[in-house]
Amino acid sequence: MYDVFATDRLIDHWLVEDIGACDLTVQVMIEPNETGKFHMNAREPMIVAGVEVAARVFKRYDPDLKVTLRVKDGDKVEKGAILVEIEGSARSVLTAERTALNIAQRLSGIANETARYAAAIAGSKARLIDTRKTTPGLRMMEKHAVTCGGGLNHRLGLDNGVMIKDNHIAVCGSITAAVERARKKLPVLTKLEVECDRLEQVEEAARAGADVIMLDNMSVADMTRAVELIAGRAKVEASGGINIDTIGPISRTGVDYISTSKITQSAPAVDIGLDEA
Repeated sequence: MYDVFATDRLIDHWLVEDIGACDLTVQVMIEPNETGKFHMNAREPMIVAGVEVAARVFKRYDPDLKVTLRVKDGDKVEKGAILVEIEGSARSVLTAERTALNIAQRLSGIANETARYAAAIAGSKARLIDTRKTTPGLRMMEKHAVTCGGGLNHRLGLDNGVMIKDNHIAVCGSITAAVERARKKLPVLTKLEVECDRLEQVEEAARAGADVIMLDNMSVADMTRAVELIAGRAKVEASGGINIDTIGPISRTGVDYISTSKITQSAPAVDIGLDEA
């Protein structure tokens, strides 16, 4: 879920950052008329994300390059799979190579990590969702990668929903007052979520009419009790300190959603290379 116009603007920045005044190596080593055919290859099993953006990097730098996608985002591939074919000016391909690889490696890494977390809660009712803890400038692409790995997106940004946290509650005086104040101006189809870290807050948030109640850094026992207290009056999200070892037990508490920044902030890049065909 990203717009190609906005993506092209990002690609321009990435290319300027990497190239500077020129790619000195290709300028002194590769003749302007030399051409080649190259493959972007998976060097390990992976769930693919960002290959469409990577292909766009090559075309953005040189529209005359012939770029062919052999897979699509969300595909699961084995080691050795050809992801993208690029043919044309050797100077152009080698200049844009690193930028294209960087984005595909980063986003595919997020897709892989998301799939690992999603597998850990398979069989429960809980769905895995991401957070706003993303790389500045790459949010929409990283959230796209989460969906490629089987996760769902939380808020896309601050304008995408109301999240009442402890400081908002402190200013308003109570959860009830905070919800009432927000409802007066909230667009009718926009969700309102309240963050709670104690069981007494959970009951108040449910009575106040929150659409979603976030259980922040609660124990598994308290989460189970919170789900019982809410009794279907709101959707329930578990969040805070969640990792691959704790997500399984949390998924069995009855929560609807589990959000974690680990799938974006801590995802290791995968190994993708560019080789001459």
